[in-house]
Amino acid sequence: MSRAQTDLAGFAPRALPGTEPIEGSAVRIEPFTDERRFDELYDGYTTDQSGRIFEFMAFGPFVDRESFRSFAARTYLGDTMRFHALVPASTGKASGVAALMRADPANGVIEIGHICLAPSLQQTVSSTEGLFLIMRRAFDLGYRRLEWKCDDRNLPSRRAAERFGFRYEGTFRQHMIVKGRNRDTAWFSIVDSEWPALQASFEAWLDPANFDAAGRQIRRLEDVRAAMAI
Repeated sequence: MSRAQTDLAGFAPRALPGTEPIEGSAVRIEPFTDERRFDELYDGYTTDQSGRIFEFMAFGPFVDRESFRSFAARTYLGDTMRFHALVPASTGKASGVAALMRADPANGVIEIGHICLAPSLQQTVSSTEGLFLIMRRAFDLGYRRLEWKCDDRNLPSRRAAERFGFRYEGTFRQHMIVKGRNRDTAWFSIVDSEWPALQASFEAWLDPANFDAAGRQIRRLEDVRAAMAI
C-alpha cells in the first residue's frame, strides 16, 4: 500500500451522489427524481414470467402494476439510496435499476447494489456500460472503496462482480434473513488505486472496434483486462 493510501490526514468526507444524468453510447443513466419511468420498468420486469430476476432480491415479484409503483415510490425515491434507471439508447425505455447505497462519506466507502435488470437488458452492452458509468460516478466523487455484495448462492451476481473487476473478500455467514431464508453474503470490492486501470479496460472493451458488424463482442472484458495485465 502506498503512502498516499495510508496517509489520509487531509481526507475530507465525500459528497453523496447527485441527480445529474450520465450519457453513454448505448445507455443513458437517469437518477430517479420522479415516477415517470416506473411503468416502463414494470413492463420490462413482467416479461420475466418465471420471476427469476427476483429470486435473490428482498422484494418482488409483484402482483400488479400498482403494487410495483407503490414499492418503487417508497424505494427508488427514498432518501437513503441513490437509485438510477438504465435506459438503453435502442429503446429509450428504462429496463433496469442500480443504486449507489450505504454511503459512508467520512470514510469514502459506497456500495453499488439493488441491481435488477429486465430480461431484455441482461448480458447486453447497455447493461455493462450502464453499471460501468455508475461505478465511475462513485470514483469520480472521490470514494476510496466501492463494494458489491450478493447472496452467496447468486452465481450470476458473483460472476458479474468478478467480470467487472471486483475482488472477492469473503462470505459473511448467516448475514441476513431474506424472504424467510438464510442469506450468506459474498463481499467484493474495488479500491481507488485499482480503478484507473479498470476504467481503461472498460473503455477499451466499449470501443466500437471491439464489436463486429452484428454487434457481438470480439474480446471479452476479462480478456481485455488480461491483455492489459490488470
